[in-house]
Amino acid sequence: MVRRTIVSAALALTVSAGLLGARAQEAQTFVVGSHMPLTGALARSGQAFNEGMQVAATMCNAASPRHKIRIDVIDDESTPAKAVSAVEKLSSDGAVAIIGGYGSNIIGPASDAASKLGKVYITAGAVSDELTQRGLKNFFRINNNAGYQRGIATLLSDLKPEKISIVASTREAPALLADGLEKDLTAQGIKVTVHKFDPAISDFKPVINKIKIQDKPDIIMMSAYENDYVGIIRAAKVLKPNVKLIVGAWSLATPKMYTDFPDLMNNVVGTSFLPFPVEMKSEEGTTFADLYKSKYGKEIEYLSTLSFVETRILCEAIFRSAEAGTLAKGGLADEMRKTDRDTMLGRIQFDQSGDNPNFTLSMGQHRDGKIVLVSPRTTANGEIAYPGLPW
Repeated sequence: MVRRTIVSAALALTVSAGLLGARAQEAQTFVVGSHMPLTGALARSGQAFNEGMQVAATMCNAASPRHKIRIDVIDDESTPAKAVSAVEKLSSDGAVAIIGGYGSNIIGPASDAASKLGKVYITAGAVSDELTQRGLKNFFRINNNAGYQRGIATLLSDLKPEKISIVASTREAPALLADGLEKDLTAQGIKVTVHKFDPAISDFKPVINKIKIQDKPDIIMMSAYENDYVGIIRAAKVLKPNVKLIVGAWSLATPKMYTDFPDLMNNVVGTSFLPFPVEMKSEEGTTFADLYKSKYGKEIEYLSTLSFVETRILCEAIFRSAEAGTLAKGGLADEMRKTDRDTMLGRIQFDQSGDNPNFTLSMGQHRDGKIVLVSPRTTANGEIAYPGLPW
């Protein structure tokens, strides 16, 4: 009886030790918080960002046996106050870092809140120069106004127009881009006229009519957001100004925009990284595209690619910090600054302000459901249709 008791106790200790060993080998999961516009006028962008983040998390977790991440997302409804509340809630719930939403006016206060809470904050949805001039040690972004301005200005100057009309939202990022383009293009001898509009406007016919009668430009350049693009192009299609091309900035040259507005998008040009259908040159890119299509039933696009890259960068830094034992001691920002990595967006590094000095992009043109990269020449996979209009 005594021997049976001893054997049972030994067996229990063996099982208990085995369970403890198994638990010790279980991967540690870190929560990453995110606020995105999942509803409202910019929901299309927020959803694309979220999809890219989730696929990045899947790939990060598959590559790491010791550490995992989980992304918790709160809808900020494109409202600064709700974005700040989201950051505070995510932080209190244990998030080790925050992935920001969309729009410089949202990112500014949200990243301020994250900084006060000691959380690393990364974004791919805000390009205002002021964001990296605040001296925040925990703020990082992978794209910036300089890269967008350079990409758009290269296309426009290569086309050698005499006149360009810029239709620009007074929101911070579009206004900044418009001002920079006006300066660059004017210096090249191009006559530039800027028409700024309040974001609340929905009828763009008065602006387009002024452009048609007074400006008479070769090209209309839109520095705005998705809903603005639709309104501007729709007004232009009705009034038919004698222009040769319509160009826009972010979130325009995407498959989703063509699917939603096929009558408005053909021949329109916007910023892009990849052609559509997607052509991947790296193993990481191919895996991302395959997983994304399997999960969401569609091809990757512009915004999902941005969010995928920023999430991978953050995830890898979290895992490095965890391995070094510095994550709980505020070491994540230091690991972020060690980033030096080739991605689908090119080389990613962060300077002392948290900006990526290497950011650059291409320009893509809608062509009957496809997106052809037309500028710069080094990345183009086709010639631009110029003149080329949606009507």
